Amino acid sequence: MISPELCIKCKGKLLCGLKKCPILEKNFSQTKIVSKIKNNEFSGATPPGFFVSWQNYPKVAVAPLSTIPEELSPLADEPEKWYGLPQEQIISFRESLLRSYKNMPVSLAANPNYELMDFQELAMSEKVMDVDVKLNKAPSGQTKFDSFSAPMGPSAELNKLSLTENSKIPQKIDYYYSDTDAKSNTALIDLFEHGFSVSTLSKVLSSGSLGVKKNRRIVPTRWSIVAALDSIGKNLINKIKEYSVIDSIQVFEDTYLDNHFIIMLLPKPWSFEQLEVWVPGSIWNMETASSKIKIYHDHEMFEGMKGYANEVTGAYYAVRLPIVEYLREKKKQAMVVVFREIGDGYKLPLGSWVCGETTKAAMQKQPKIFSNVDLALEFIGKRLKVPINKWKKESVVLDYYNKQKTLFDF
Repeated sequence: MISPELCIKCKGKLLCGLKKCPILEKNFSQTKIVSKIKNNEFSGATPPGFFVSWQNYPKVAVAPLSTIPEELSPLADEPEKWYGLPQEQIISFRESLLRSYKNMPVSLAANPNYELMDFQELAMSEKVMDVDVKLNKAPSGQTKFDSFSAPMGPSAELNKLSLTENSKIPQKIDYYYSDTDAKSNTALIDLFEHGFSVSTLSKVLSSGSLGVKKNRRIVPTRWSIVAALDSIGKNLINKIKEYSVIDSIQVFEDTYLDNHFIIMLLPKPWSFEQLEVWVPGSIWNMETASSKIKIYHDHEMFEGMKGYANEVTGAYYAVRLPIVEYLREKKKQAMVVVFREIGDGYKLPLGSWVCGETTKAAMQKQPKIFSNVDLALEFIGKRLKVPINKWKKESVVLDYYNKQKTLFDF
């Protein structure tokens, strides 16, 4: 029997040693596209979409996402435009996408063959492209769910994929694809500043199209998402550290798909903490009694985080970025504490984009203003299901705020 405590901490990362997560496995849904593929061949279109599995690294499954034209949704691979849509609609247009994969060593990106170059062209293209797809066998009929990336439709090993029209690659992306001396971190930051979305950048990075030539690698999607969010976030954090602190306590709030976010900004130099809890009955906390609720958290102080956010994982970086964008826009810095409660209405994990987009929506609202932290926490406590004292007990940043004095206090 799998421990509920392990499941809530693992969240599908297979720390239990199994090959498939039993919680996610029973939530698989059957897809429509499988029955429409005849003789393992079809002429279709790609959103553009691109996915790289993390399993069996350093030899990974590299998969363009394609579908038959009548099933193609213009939103199929743009999570930045999904906020507000019902869960069922998102799953519906994601399950129509076929992952036709080829196993490739990640180092192939340093000297790509023609097949990988076609895949890279698909990943970089800004328009839908027509493709001919030939599979080695019929695809499976299951949609897979993951806490990092958006749901994935059926999959099958690819025999051959042919592009039937020319791509349209944005000039700025093409520039960094051709510049084999530029570091991937430099490219990600500059491309984001030129308006490219995180989902676009993660696909381009996944395909091995960025970085110094000899160091280029195919990057699993779950890693590329975090890499893009972290690189861009750290760059903006370095900028806001030069600004003055905010002059009041501000509280922002939003809920989407039963993901409830409350963001508190405190008038102290930059630090960041995200705390989250899966309430009883939610997907990763199906059996835990309310008396045994566990709050998970990660944080960074002014000097930054060393290592990875092991407890909150990818959500940490997705939430941090829109908050830092807000502070950059206001030309301020702040101490940030994020409270996230996930309820039983969030039936299936849809990816870290849910966290980023819900936070972004919260930061676009008018904040509640408080004169002191106790009043702010009293208000927040009334908005959360888990008692505020449990949150305060786990929070490193709140403890620091209450105990430490800085030059800003004198």
